[in-house]
Amino acid sequence: MAKDTDNRNFLLRVDSATMDALERWAQAEFRSVNGQMQWIIADALRRAGRMPERKE
Repeated sequence: MAKDTDNRNFLLRVDSATMDALERWAQAEFRSVNGQMQWIIADALRRAGRMPERKE
């Protein structure tokens, strides 16, 4: 995932079992939990055809 200098922060609450699964998944893919969440969201947006075109 490319670095974006226009990042925005928000708080997300997840249950313990979900967080544990997310941590394991991130570790297996050599990502931080934050990086894994960004990848999951970007992938879901692409699959749904809702990811806007990136201006390079």
